[in-house]
Amino acid sequence: MAIHRVNTDDYSEQLQAKAERLQQSYSAYTDLQPEVYPSPPSHYRLRAEFKVWQEGGRAHYAMYRQGEYKQPFIIDEFTVGAELINQLMPQVLEAVNASEVLRKRLFSAEFLTTLSGDALITLIYHKKLDEQWEGEARALQEKLGFPVLGRSRKQKLVLERDYVIEQLPVGNKTYQYKQVEGSFTQPNGEICRAMIGWAKDVCRDSRGDLLELYCGNGNLTIPLCEHFDKVLATEISKVSVNAAQENIRANGVTNLDIVRLSSEEFTQAIDKVRPFRRLKDIDLDSYDFSTVLVDPPRAGLDPDTCAMVARFPRILYISCNPDTQLENLAELSKTHRVERFALFDQFPYTDHTESGLLLVRRES
Repeated sequence: MAIHRVNTDDYSEQLQAKAERLQQSYSAYTDLQPEVYPSPPSHYRLRAEFKVWQEGGRAHYAMYRQGEYKQPFIIDEFTVGAELINQLMPQVLEAVNASEVLRKRLFSAEFLTTLSGDALITLIYHKKLDEQWEGEARALQEKLGFPVLGRSRKQKLVLERDYVIEQLPVGNKTYQYKQVEGSFTQPNGEICRAMIGWAKDVCRDSRGDLLELYCGNGNLTIPLCEHFDKVLATEISKVSVNAAQENIRANGVTNLDIVRLSSEEFTQAIDKVRPFRRLKDIDLDSYDFSTVLVDPPRAGLDPDTCAMVARFPRILYISCNPDTQLENLAELSKTHRVERFALFDQFPYTDHTESGLLLVRRES
């Protein structure tokens, strides 16, 4: 069975239904209608991963329904994928099928692209990659004009680089981001721009300092620095922290410090439960935090972090899971009210919804 494209005709209707469901879900906490940020109806995904189905001596891109891994859906094109992904897909597949070395035991292909036109192709194998593979892969890299990376069990073969560089225009500025293969980046580039623009608008009249938890590669952190005196951000992933440090330098930011701590560890640090060597150069008492920004994983905020966040005058909470955001909101609404409410349609044609809240402390 072949999958060719999604039906974009119903997108507006589907988005309206999402907005209505989201508003209804949050109606116990706010009467606001969500500010809705639509996705482009097609070619919005900047990254994609395909299984490779091997049959009759040829490789095909494939996807599977969950639990049905012996019934592949052959992918001829990928309408939701960026146009650059769709341009590269047939070129990569043609080269793979022309080379036994590239095709043999290939089981997955990943594409990472940017709005500004960069790309990285990762080929993943059930075999050790040798010099012969490297030679064929380098020829493919030269033909494509973009870097190729090889992976197999306990092996990562970087021919040129393992990252892309995004140039992201937001308002009257363009931000540069190093995005490393295998680390988290926002899959929908235009929605990423919308999230940054919304967060900057929310924070445009801010005073004092900003704390951000789960900062990743600095995607939101760096654009928000201009709205605060000082910014302290935390992230647990070493790869993301290293990328964020490079992004700080690339964007000329001077008022931001990033430390590698989990949200639980930072809660212990700010409550002086225990010291951390990673904070030896950071004087937490010198910060005048007025706002905390959280963009947690799907599990939401753990109880201790939620309690710590509730001590801040303003909470900017962006969520990839409204269900867990609502669980946190049940606690946070005891001390804060909803002042801004947004829907970011990161994944059109699915039930997945991402939401943003600005919570402001209630007057005593």
